[in-house]
Amino acid sequence: MKKELTPFEKAHRRKLLKTDLAGWGMAVWPLVGFFLFGFLPLVLSVILSFTDLKSYRLSEASFIGFDNYRSLFSDPNFFLAIKNTLFYCLSMPISLVLGLFIATLLNRQLKGKKFYRTVFFIPYVCSVVAVAAMWKWMFNTDYGIINNVIRFFGGAGIPWLTDPHWFRISMLIILVWSNTGFNIILFQAALANISKSYYESADIEGANIFQKFFHLTLPAISPTTFYIVIMGLIGSLQVYTQMQVMANPAPFGPDKAGLTLVFYLVYVMRDGLTSMGMGLAAALAWILAAAICLITVFNFFFSKKWVHYD
Repeated sequence: MKKELTPFEKAHRRKLLKTDLAGWGMAVWPLVGFFLFGFLPLVLSVILSFTDLKSYRLSEASFIGFDNYRSLFSDPNFFLAIKNTLFYCLSMPISLVLGLFIATLLNRQLKGKKFYRTVFFIPYVCSVVAVAAMWKWMFNTDYGIINNVIRFFGGAGIPWLTDPHWFRISMLIILVWSNTGFNIILFQAALANISKSYYESADIEGANIFQKFFHLTLPAISPTTFYIVIMGLIGSLQVYTQMQVMANPAPFGPDKAGLTLVFYLVYVMRDGLTSMGMGLAAALAWILAAAICLITVFNFFFSKKWVHYD
């Protein structure tokens, strides 16, 4: 026979029930938000990538199979976007090396170390549009400060924004300048966490500065390096805003040198109501997502050989 609860026990259970309901009520909203604004659009984009939709009405979508994917792999602009994106990915190793070099210098007993750290980090937290607009003014062929300095020393002005080769170089400079500060902060924190006893033992063994760097410092900061590589590659594969601001002539710069995968995705999406279709934009988005996932998995697989967590 079931024991009858006392009034105190009933009140205690009601209180626990109210607490549980309140907890679930507060916890469920992030899940609802993820479902409505994350999972549902994700599933919808997969479905749209197999349709020919040229309006905002989903009822007008017609199933066309893999035609969108076939169209992309026969589109020369798609392969040009891949080529440009891979070139701009060079900013990752350059900013990584520069960040490690500068962090090593700042990790020493240097006056004004906090000031330099702040100066290097400012570009990373600044508005991307504002930074790109500033660089566009500096790289201007006629009145830009960079060409004025070059002319002051007797050189000829460089067509930074009108020549495809120099446009790519200028964009690489901007990306390196913007991302190096973040790498400096992470590397400096990693270097500061290395025990000095390791270096003292290396000195006793007679190791020189290069041996200590390659056999002690690099393995010790390898988890931080791995994180920077992953995040840097993902960011480089999604570069867009700088290209849009710097593009001259519009929309993709000289000889389409500013055409990246995300830039082309946005262009296709904007033109989706006329000729290209929303489905084509969704297909391009999933190709980019698959590429990022494959590269990330590849990096995680090979990280076991060079990343040391102990």
